[in-house]
Amino acid sequence: MERLSDNDIDERLSGGSWRREGEVIVRDVECKDFAAAIALVNAVAVLAEQANHHPDLLVYGYKRVRLTLTTHSAGGLTALDLGLADAVDALE
Repeated sequence: MERLSDNDIDERLSGGSWRREGEVIVRDVECKDFAAAIALVNAVAVLAEQANHHPDLLVYGYKRVRLTLTTHSAGGLTALDLGLADAVDALE
């Protein structure tokens, strides 16, 4: 999969809830409680399996979830990352 240009990434992320940190995009979500955080992780896991693209997921502060996306095989961000980010956003 081909890496996206910096301009493509910046345009897609502009005004959204994802931010770029080097060669990854990150989103932090505050849930209602721990159970809701785990439900979000499970929902993202289903999407990730469907896309065959697996993010790093971190539950912290008991009700917060950090999602981190990158395409390791491409060495950076690809359309696969932005597509999964869009699917995650659609969960809300």
